Amino acid sequence: MTLQAKNFGSKCTVSEKFLGQVGKSGLVEQVLTWAKFKAQTLLEKAGGGKKSKKLRGIPKLDDANDAGSKNSLSCTLILTEGDSAKALAVSGLGVVGRDKYGVFPLRGKLLNVREATHKQILENAEINNLIKIVGLKYKMKYETREDLETLRYGKIMIMTDQDQDGSHIKGLLVNFIHHNWPSLIKMPFLEVFITPIVKATKRNQELSFYSIPEFDEWRSTTHDHHTYRIKYYKGLGTSTSKEAKEYFSNMDRHKIKFKYSGPECDQHIIMAFSKKCVDQRKEWLTNWMVERKRRKELGMAEEYLYTKDTKQISFKDFINKELVLFSNMDNERSIPSAVDGLKPGQRKVLFTCLKRNDKREIKVAQLAGSVAEHSAYHHGEQSLQSTIINLAQNYVGTNNINLLQPIGQFGTRLQGGKDAASPRYIFTMLSPLARLIFHPHDDPLLRYQKEDNQRIEPVWYIPVIPMVLVNGADGIGTGWMTKIANYNPRELIECLKEMIDGKEPSINLRPWYKNFRGETESVGGDRFVVSGEIAVLGEDKVEITELPVGTWTHHYKESVLEPMLSGNEKTKAPPVITDFKEYHTDTTVKFVITLTKDKLYEAEKMGLHKFFKLQSMISTTSMCAFDQDGCLIKFDNVKQILKNFFTLRMEYYGKRKAYLEGMLQAEADKLSAQARFIMEKCDGRLTIENKKKIKMIEELKNRGYPSDPVKVWKKKQIEKGNMDEEEQTPAEQEAEREEPTQSDLDYDYLLGMTMWTLTLERKEELINKKNNKVQELEDLRLKSPGDLWTDDMKAIVEKLDEVEEKERAEEAQSGSITKKGKGLSALAKGGKKGLDSAPSAHGRRVVPEIGDDLKKKVETLIRAKERKAEGGAPGKRGKKKKENGEGGEEDGEPGSEGKEKKARAPAKKREKGAKKSPKKKRNFSGSESEDDFNSSGSDVEFSSPPVQAEKRLPRRSAAANVKFTFDSDEGSEEDWKEVKSRSKPDTDDDASLSDSSPAVKKKTPAKPVQEVEKFTDSEDDLTHNKNDVANNKNDNDKLFDSLLGSGDDKPMNISSDEDDPPPAPKAKPVKAPKEKKAPKEKKTPAPKKRPAKKKADSESGSDDDMFGSKAKKPAKKKKKNDSDDSGSDMDDPASPSPPPRSAGGRARKPTKYTMDDEDESDY
Repeated sequence: MTLQAKNFGSKCTVSEKFLGQVGKSGLVEQVLTWAKFKAQTLLEKAGGGKKSKKLRGIPKLDDANDAGSKNSLSCTLILTEGDSAKALAVSGLGVVGRDKYGVFPLRGKLLNVREATHKQILENAEINNLIKIVGLKYKMKYETREDLETLRYGKIMIMTDQDQDGSHIKGLLVNFIHHNWPSLIKMPFLEVFITPIVKATKRNQELSFYSIPEFDEWRSTTHDHHTYRIKYYKGLGTSTSKEAKEYFSNMDRHKIKFKYSGPECDQHIIMAFSKKCVDQRKEWLTNWMVERKRRKELGMAEEYLYTKDTKQISFKDFINKELVLFSNMDNERSIPSAVDGLKPGQRKVLFTCLKRNDKREIKVAQLAGSVAEHSAYHHGEQSLQSTIINLAQNYVGTNNINLLQPIGQFGTRLQGGKDAASPRYIFTMLSPLARLIFHPHDDPLLRYQKEDNQRIEPVWYIPVIPMVLVNGADGIGTGWMTKIANYNPRELIECLKEMIDGKEPSINLRPWYKNFRGETESVGGDRFVVSGEIAVLGEDKVEITELPVGTWTHHYKESVLEPMLSGNEKTKAPPVITDFKEYHTDTTVKFVITLTKDKLYEAEKMGLHKFFKLQSMISTTSMCAFDQDGCLIKFDNVKQILKNFFTLRMEYYGKRKAYLEGMLQAEADKLSAQARFIMEKCDGRLTIENKKKIKMIEELKNRGYPSDPVKVWKKKQIEKGNMDEEEQTPAEQEAEREEPTQSDLDYDYLLGMTMWTLTLERKEELINKKNNKVQELEDLRLKSPGDLWTDDMKAIVEKLDEVEEKERAEEAQSGSITKKGKGLSALAKGGKKGLDSAPSAHGRRVVPEIGDDLKKKVETLIRAKERKAEGGAPGKRGKKKKENGEGGEEDGEPGSEGKEKKARAPAKKREKGAKKSPKKKRNFSGSESEDDFNSSGSDVEFSSPPVQAEKRLPRRSAAANVKFTFDSDEGSEEDWKEVKSRSKPDTDDDASLSDSSPAVKKKTPAKPVQEVEKFTDSEDDLTHNKNDVANNKNDNDKLFDSLLGSGDDKPMNISSDEDDPPPAPKAKPVKAPKEKKAPKEKKTPAPKKRPAKKKADSESGSDDDMFGSKAKKPAKKKKKNDSDDSGSDMDDPASPSPPPRSAGGRARKPTKYTMDDEDESDY
């Protein structure tokens, strides 16, 4: 049994019943026990050795003088967050001395060891250094004082920033100790050193706050808080050396001890960091958000952990009151608001742009600095620059309405935005649509936040249309994730108009992407198939003029067409096309592909969209967003989001109307008083010259002049809570600190007028302004809130038409085509260049088709989901979770919208493509998006986005490939799971077609190249690891890594081989001379053919093989360890592979069993 399973020469598909019996036999437990023992042995070897006084080879360690000596129990190791924090701690050691205190800086966030493999732990230098410094040993149980005396340090003091990320680092360190040495949690071993996060200073008085909720409570209860100077301490590096000495001088105030209060502490730590506690973590966060909302409604302050008298905290309180702030902030960073569709960083950018109101363009790098200045942004500017670029992008698959203008190279569909220029070289400014969508009349009604004693961006904006649906959303947080597609703004506006009229929206909304010329069709169950455009040009040519949304041009060429052209060396798949040419631009797509007549016939029979991977899938089952109260909500369908937005927006139109009426009345009163003042002054009835200010104010009061009507009205609105206080300039704040206002009367609006206002012209101008204000007020009173909304939407549509017409004119001028169809009229100015990139006029368009089998599969998944919601169906496999405790919640009920197919007039201009045969009339497989498949069983994912694939927990080798199976009769949604991002498709098409063609036909052509992967609108998801081949190495090791999991948690389920479809029926005959030549031969094979037997030898996916990886040669010739091979059999499914050699012939050579150290490590 030295061969890997995929090289056995055959495949055994076992049933669920058999797997159940194996699970009950105890064999699985024995294997897991042995694997854990093996892993534990390796870990123990890497643990701290004999207690030593001096350590060498650990960089940046400042060891305590008594560490490792007989006094080591009284020594404390200070773990800091970065080098700057270490410098602060070293400054403080000047007060307490260096004998008992050592300092070691951490490089960011520690590994979550509860979900890490033993290999990851062994290779993590920081964890290994920490174990050596403290002198910990994996096999030890530290339960007594004598046990603690074996350590080099008797305590660990965690000294991180007081922000939410610092809280996360504290939690990861607690998790590290609890997972490996749970007995240490019960000992007085862990401490934290807290520093102020905010300081408020007024003259000689200084107040320190150790948490944001504590500062918010003080600010809400202190009426003169604005007279204090507020300083936000983002990190420990903000504190000076003088302050560091003050902190260490008052050690009792800043040192907080952790205490173990019982088993609930263990439960809370596991809940916060174990991937198996997905549902508990989601419930924990939901309950916290509900409680926060309730406290706000009752006018109560948020709970916080550190008070003046706090000396110790329990682990339970730390998780519930401090770590929860990080988890919630993680969600707020990743998941947008359903009100304005923005995440905090995006909202800060928009706030700064609206505040600056630039009429000229500004560099992206400069704007990022301005955002940090105006909105109290406390993180790195690099991520802010990326946010600005994303807001301005407008190529296919990004924003339907970009709020910023892309002036320069902001990225294209060629590389999905990765080709954007440096922020130093590109410019931007507000889009002309931005101020129509975020109307200035709504600004006074928003609830603005305050930080560093300055007013920053509001909690959310209230746009005229639901931008969360216009531009979509994508993000993964803690306990929750979201995936919202883009929708047509004009259709949304029509729906809103119907709702204003009291009707139900009649339009069946479906995902829509600006300038996308393909088709989007519903397949039921809130899933939509997105198809590119392909046409047949002749007997041996086809042209591709559109790719699925989120499939970028260069990546498609590299991952699909090039393997089709040159064949696949790893799978020995021959070429299936003879040539392709590129005619696309940065905004259009055009591949002209040449292939043989036979291949074209077979491709049409299979379906050209399927053959060339021109279909992907979008799911609408994972639509989560924050509501207006800051609570996360999962929306079942698009219209639910629309109705939620409509209710709030209509309420704010009522508030806007009331505000405008009051403001217009106050402004009219102010103009009337100014006009009266000028007339009385000109007539000589009012004399103010040569009088003291107090006398002048007294005379104006006696004559019945009101105090500034506008300020008086605003003050009343603030007192009623209808609007926030207006922001003061720094000069006004300073003046108020020095000399508070004594009088409530404000006549500056009269006495501050210039002498020019005494002229006849200015007097008449003031009277006209007053009359205009009165007329404007009367017109407003005649309108309803719905009328105001309708007017705003009309203005948006008009400006949108204008902007898009301008864009089309620029595209036509440069020879680009943005309309679906032939578009010859647009090429008049483009010349030959335009014709090259345009769809061919004589092409026969192939209409994309969706197979009935896929629709049935979707229905099966819906039924399975409903059964699971009702309590679970028997025999259903457990749902896999993802790493870092970030898994998913179950889907809500599917929405009902989007089930009708819209007629697309331009699409009918070409002839329909050849229809598929009944056997082959099967929809593509493997091209559904990750969120679609993941969310079919889980709409709340505790997983990393595709860009973070390198952090995934090791699973079976096939987990690194995109694999969709439709041959299983089981309704589990696991069959729909996709574990890789769209940047590199790794799916073998054979797997998905096996059951559609049960009879093997000798003339069946080789299978097509790999599928185009899923789409996602998040640019972050585009960064994909292209070394998937290398990542599948040492599969044996990965298997046991995944089996290990956590010692405290349940063992993982062992999945069956049924994840893979039967490969044999998919075997395609290849011409014999080709087989006998070198495997890498790319030339056209000789006409002689031979049947394909035992396809499973090379086609059996690594999904079936739990211990093996791809072997490049037949097993009987293989001498070296299989696990050393760099690839798996799924490494490059993009090209068809020749059949394996027949098993007939001479007897098999006796098997040699070689067990060396490397083999053992694989187990």
